[in-house]
Formats: sequence, structure tokens, C-alpha cells
Amino acid sequence: MNRQDFPILQEPVYGRRMVYLDNAATSQKPKAVLDALLYGYTHFNANIHRGVHHLAQVATQHHEEARQAVASFLHARSPREIVFTKGTTDALNMLAFSFGEAFVREGDEIVVSALEHHSNIVPWQMLCERKQAVLRVIPLQDDLTLDLEAFARLLNGRTRIVSVAHVSNVLGIVNPVQDIIRMAHERGIPVCLDAAQAAPHLPLNVQALDCDFLALSAHKMYGPTGIGVLYGKEHWLEQLPPAQGGGEMIEHVSFEKTTYNTLPYKFEAGTPDFIGSYAFAAALAYMQTIGMERIAEHEADLTCYAEQQLAALPQVHIYAAGQPKAGVLSFNVGQIHPYDLGMLLDRQGVGVRTGHHCAEPLITHLGVPGTVRASFGLYNDREDIDLFMAALRKAVAMLA
Repeated sequence: MNRQDFPILQEPVYGRRMVYLDNAATSQKPKAVLDALLYGYTHFNANIHRGVHHLAQVATQHHEEARQAVASFLHARSPREIVFTKGTTDALNMLAFSFGEAFVREGDEIVVSALEHHSNIVPWQMLCERKQAVLRVIPLQDDLTLDLEAFARLLNGRTRIVSVAHVSNVLGIVNPVQDIIRMAHERGIPVCLDAAQAAPHLPLNVQALDCDFLALSAHKMYGPTGIGVLYGKEHWLEQLPPAQGGGEMIEHVSFEKTTYNTLPYKFEAGTPDFIGSYAFAAALAYMQTIGMERIAEHEADLTCYAEQQLAALPQVHIYAAGQPKAGVLSFNVGQIHPYDLGMLLDRQGVGVRTGHHCAEPLITHLGVPGTVRASFGLYNDREDIDLFMAALRKAVAMLA
């Protein structure tokens, strides 16, 4: 993996080599993506789909090629199943609104898990409040994995949808999503996967997973901010009403009645981020050139190495220790507040995340004010881990 491909990683932090370990929040961008953004704005900046002039046609072609690139990356059946959004949060909000309008009534139930990011809790809570439905939560076992026996008991004739994280953004645990999907499908219940943390680290095949919906963000996948994807099986998307109204998502408008566009455009009101989609396609191409299997192996090695190093320190508590993880480690050291550790690590050039990581119910379950989270990307290496550990030892010595 070539650190030199990422210009920002050449920037020193307080005169030191930058050690960026906050990839679960956002990833850095390779030069290929930065070049794509500049190329788009300087070569085909024109609104798409509606114009007959040259720039509009070129921009439209690149946007639709990006949609095909996402479909190929996810192994979707058709680009019609790929809806561009502002990101995972936008995708999950869109799904919760549209699915709720079509299928959820008073007394119905929505199932999420105790590991979820707020983006996969709050939209469903808002739906439940609108429809007087009930939110059910898959509990955790002592080892912080999901309790699938309890999950099976939650499923019933009132369950309308299950929405779970593929990978926990706090613990890095890879949830048993294939088992969850199989168990839900046996009851005829659709499943949505929050793949924000899975997509940068693991090969994804929506047909093999058989998930009904999936959400992801480009900015966690070495792409630009402000663009993401909602994947949905075509037969489900056909049944859902649009979540927003405006230009592009319409077929015909009159003051008496509006009819909607075909898939996927009925979910894409307004001018999309067609430059962002072009740069996102460049990010996907960059990842695929390396190979998702190779990325997964590299990050698994880094995560294992970092966990071994952390475990050797006195008073370190690693959450979900020993569980297979996808590029994320959360820990605390004795009674030291995670924020204090994060500040001292930063002064030594090491960037980590501290706090509740937008997963407050999980942090409450852990019984701590927050954790220190180190998360890895394809450009990280063992030297980064060694520098992180040296900085951590120094910070702990100062705070102890």
C-alpha cells in the first residue's frame, strides 16, 4: 500500500510524521481522487440529464458510468438499484421515510441492534414516533457480540424491517449479517445493512449477502465528502415512494397530479453531486486496483498487530478483545479519561478519535464515558502502529 499516493499524509503534525488513525470517521484521499475532482470541475461542469449541449452530455455520461462502477463494486444486479445520496446518514433517513410510508403502520415493529451508530437508530425512532410503531433492539452477549437467539425471539408477524451494522464503528466487530439476513428472510422480513464501516475494509457482494438494502459513504472509502449510496433490490425500490420532491425525480408535473420518474431517479431529487460521483468512481477504481481481498488482509494484520501491542500495556482494556475486527480498535487505560489520552496523542502527531463515536447506547452499555478508537486504512503500516504505541506509552506515563 503506497502512502505516497496520499498528499495529506506528507504533511507534518507538530513537526512529526502524521499518524492518521481516525479512518472510521473519514479516510484521506489519494491523488487520483483529488485529480478527478479538479478534472471534473475544469472539463465537464454542467448540470446533468436535462441539457442537450456538449458539457451536459459529458457530465451525464460520467455520472451514469459512476453509477455503474458502484453497481459493479457491490455486485448489484443493475445500476437501477443504485441511488446516489449525500452519504450513509442520508441513505438511512431516506429509506426509513420511504419504507415507513409504504409499509409501517401503528403497532408494527422495527428491529435494530445495540451496536448501532446514531444514523441507524434515530431515523427509525422518528419513523416509530410518526407511525406509533415500536423499536426493538437486538441485545449483546457478554463478549459484545449480538445475541442471535434473542434476535430470533424478536422476529414476529409485526416485524417490518431489520436494520443492522455490518461492522461496528466502535468495536470493529464484523456482525453475522448473513445469519441475520437468513433468519429474517425465513419470516419474509427485509434487511438493511449499514455498510459505512464495512465498505472500506471488506469485499461486498449484495447478491451473495442477499440483503434488501445497503447504505454506504464515499468519504470513508477514500472518496469525496457529501456523496454516498443507497442500494436496494429493484422490486423493493419499485414499491417505495420518493422521500423528496423536486426536479429530476418527476415524470410529469401538473397542479392536479405529479407522476414520478423511473428507477433510480425517482429518489434523486434536485441536482446530484455529479462531480463527486465521478471522483467516487476514481476512489473505487483505486481500491479495486489494489484488490479488496488484499486490503482486508493488510488491515486485519494491522488490527491484530495493534491489539497485541495494546494488550501488553498495563491497565489497558480492549473492548471485544479477541473478536475478529475490520480495522477498528476501541480501548481505555485505567481511569484515564479518553479525551486526555487523545489530546496527548495528538501533540505527538497521532490522530485518534475519542468519545462515544455517535453510538451512545453502546457506550452506555459499556459503562464508560467514552473510548479511545484507533481505526486503520489501507495506507497505514506497522510503523504507524509503533509510533502510536510509543506515543501512547508516553501519554499514559504523563497522565498516570
